Amino acid sequence: MVSELVLRGGTVIRHHDAYRADVRVAEGRIVQVAPSIDATGGARVIDARGCWIGPALVDLHAHLREPGLEAAETIDSGARAAAVGGYGAVVAMPNTEPALDSVALVAFVLARGATTGIDVAVAGAITQGRRGEKLAPIAEMAALGVRLFTDDGAGVASAEVMRRALRYAAPLGVRLAQHCEEPSMVQDGTMNDGPLAGRLGLVGRPALAEELMVLRDLELVRATGAKMHFLHLSTARAIGLVAAARREGLDVTAEVAPHHFTLDESACSDYDPLFKVNPPLRSLADVAALRAALRAGDVDAVATDHAPHAPESKDLAFDEAPAGMLGLEHAAALTLEALGGEEADAHQFFSLLSRRPAAIAQLRAGDARVALSAHGGEVAEGEDANVVVFDPRESWTVDRERLQSRARNTPYHARTLRGRARATIVRGRLVAYDGEAL
Repeated sequence: MVSELVLRGGTVIRHHDAYRADVRVAEGRIVQVAPSIDATGGARVIDARGCWIGPALVDLHAHLREPGLEAAETIDSGARAAAVGGYGAVVAMPNTEPALDSVALVAFVLARGATTGIDVAVAGAITQGRRGEKLAPIAEMAALGVRLFTDDGAGVASAEVMRRALRYAAPLGVRLAQHCEEPSMVQDGTMNDGPLAGRLGLVGRPALAEELMVLRDLELVRATGAKMHFLHLSTARAIGLVAAARREGLDVTAEVAPHHFTLDESACSDYDPLFKVNPPLRSLADVAALRAALRAGDVDAVATDHAPHAPESKDLAFDEAPAGMLGLEHAAALTLEALGGEEADAHQFFSLLSRRPAAIAQLRAGDARVALSAHGGEVAEGEDANVVVFDPRESWTVDRERLQSRARNTPYHARTLRGRARATIVRGRLVAYDGEAL
């Protein structure tokens, strides 16, 4: 195995500046950043000319499906997809079978994650079995290093259960994350509620269902003083509510998923279940508003909501197929596009895809208890070598047959994108290069 890497001729993107430099990586650390570095001994040289060199990407929201749903994805296959996408760390969601609601199950996923090329953190369930009734042992999971808790796949419907969870979580220093859809308003719904759903004869999931739960939980945060993260927000009003609450001083953060700012409800017109997702694809106005919010700084993070499904399940009729899309391998390119393509602000790109997600997941300081390295930091001497070399100009075409994921349910098949990770380095090890996991 090559023990030393030299990244040659790229633009190093730091918090407040950017400059052309070479970067040397050895023994898991960044050991030198200089205008020119000699590649001595057995060092491998990676051509980074025309590329950004920044902190490896961090995904707050990946469904790795293991345990229980390995036909769709495994922790290993999901990690390989993440590495190709430029991710050095992902947070595995708890809606597995069984749900990640105990120390034993969290430890299982952490152990499996430790055998992959990237860092795999875990989001524990808020309630037992994700049933929204009794609290899971949050403190015990937190002692293993879990810093995010969610019943994702469904929201915690009971305001009282969520209030108790927030009060319990506050002194632990962890953050609860909410899937915001009022369940009584989305039962049997399969796409955005509106005139198009009516013409297609499909039951809608109204934007108000998302916004009411956001409103409720902002008030619960206000009452408890706890932290909350809002998952995959999809409407202009929902994002606006969280941004306003943050300006008031509430410790709240929000993510958006690439499909919500690149696709709109019209994609469902052909009843193709590849475009079925929860929350659903919204109106063109919402898509435009999310893109504007990204550029304005009202969004904390882009999270993939990577949701693989076995092919036979997505071959069902639209109203019977499961919701969800793949995301890890093309999220960075879609984010770059939304930020302006080649003219995008590189600092904003890394803030949305690395630095802020790492802070929300508390991966910045590292955590020896779960053997995770630090993410989202500077490309600077002494830092953990979690780095991505990202080419904002590379043009490539999504091919579902070449994805690293076990699943194939990408809505972007055959779409040409611009911007791709040339190299992903985690703990000093090259884990993906030129679109291939190593």
